[in-house]
Amino acid sequence: MNVEIKINHALKKYGDNVIIPDLSLDIKPGEFFTLLGPSGCGKTTLLRMIAGFNSIEGGDFYFGDRRINDLDPSKRNIGMVFQNYAIFPHLTVKKNVAFGLQNRKMPKDKIDAQTEKFLTMMKIQEYKDRLPDRLSGGQQQRVALARALAIEPDVLLMDEPLSNLDAKLRVEIREVIKESQNELGITTVYVTHDQEEAMAVSDRIAVMNAGVIQQIGTPKALYQRPANLFVATFIGRTNVLEKKLVKTENGLAVDFDGYYVPMSNLTADAQDGQVIQASVRPEELVIVDGDVGIEGTVEFSTFLGLNTHYLVRLKTGERVEIIQESRIDDILEKGSQVRMTVKGEKINLFTQDGAKTLIA
Repeated sequence: MNVEIKINHALKKYGDNVIIPDLSLDIKPGEFFTLLGPSGCGKTTLLRMIAGFNSIEGGDFYFGDRRINDLDPSKRNIGMVFQNYAIFPHLTVKKNVAFGLQNRKMPKDKIDAQTEKFLTMMKIQEYKDRLPDRLSGGQQQRVALARALAIEPDVLLMDEPLSNLDAKLRVEIREVIKESQNELGITTVYVTHDQEEAMAVSDRIAVMNAGVIQQIGTPKALYQRPANLFVATFIGRTNVLEKKLVKTENGLAVDFDGYYVPMSNLTADAQDGQVIQASVRPEELVIVDGDVGIEGTVEFSTFLGLNTHYLVRLKTGERVEIIQESRIDDILEKGSQVRMTVKGEKINLFTQDGAKTLIA
């Protein structure tokens, strides 16, 4: 059974140190939901409150209609996957996967069937008689995932499960995680500080900072329309430029030092003369021929196959990163003078303090 997770006004503190001041959240049944944020922002603390490993100083936690604040972790029917795998070194792969089922005193034929099912799903059937020290990191994480899923939990909780793996294995295992979650439809809460990882696996993401949720949304919504400057800079890469809104005959525009980008999607808070923070992602700056656009000088370039990354210093002294599709002819040399236009419909504008978006 997949459950909805509801959290109302959660409070977590250690003595006088408040980690999570007042957090509310609603995770849909069967959803892959990720808590994303920098180290120390409270995401693992919140996950452990859901699991029952941390005390709850305030608020209410529900699995469906059942309040779980005082429910023992063993009675919450959760599967847990940790950063350090936490599999038993003295048990074979098969016995590790069967461990939770045996604890529940299930019939032997059911244990064998469930164990075989998840060994096969995780593609570790051939290693079932090995001890963990004879497995790679990726194989050990597959064992941990199979063990967590074999008990058919209502909720799957994952705490930075890929952080100990190399880059290639991280991509491989995150695909395994997403495929198995899609197949089983288990409500999943996933913790990571890696925004690319979060975007690759999540249905929705909550971006956290200092124990406070900054924004909840789909990966696409968070990337394209962040609610504040923190989210804009945490999800993906962006150039942040302090500029000014000016009134033109076509309405308000951003003054990029003499190059005006008209904005047709601003909120009522946007005013002529207002100092703003412009978030312009590297792919939203376009190097063009001609004499219209923002002027700059190429400081260096990085060829990455499909794309080439340029670092350009503007006449104001500001530096911006530009990503453009690699050309078949030459890469722009260091010292090249360039002009750039801006994809105005895609950029994001924020108040000067970065706290609030000005995009409607």
